[in-house]
Amino acid sequence: MKRALIAVAAFAIAAGSAFAQSLPQPPPNGMKLSQILAKIEARDQFSFVSEISWSQSGYYDITYMTSDKAKVEIKIDPVSGEAK
Repeated sequence: MKRALIAVAAFAIAAGSAFAQSLPQPPPNGMKLSQILAKIEARDQFSFVSEISWSQSGYYDITYMTSDKAKVEIKIDPVSGEAK
């Protein structure tokens, strides 16, 4: 029984590692997400970030709200930190 549990745990760890490696990731020469968010937060009428996701197409999808309650959806290049 103990061997079966160890085998199942080893398989789960290996499968988890393989899955994590297949997830799309920002490029190694990309800006830190915190630097990108600092640029977004410096925009006029910025209120708060409501969503951040990484697109398989190679950019950050960032949604934020402004002080006048407008919803802004923007695609950000991870290397330049600029809007696409």
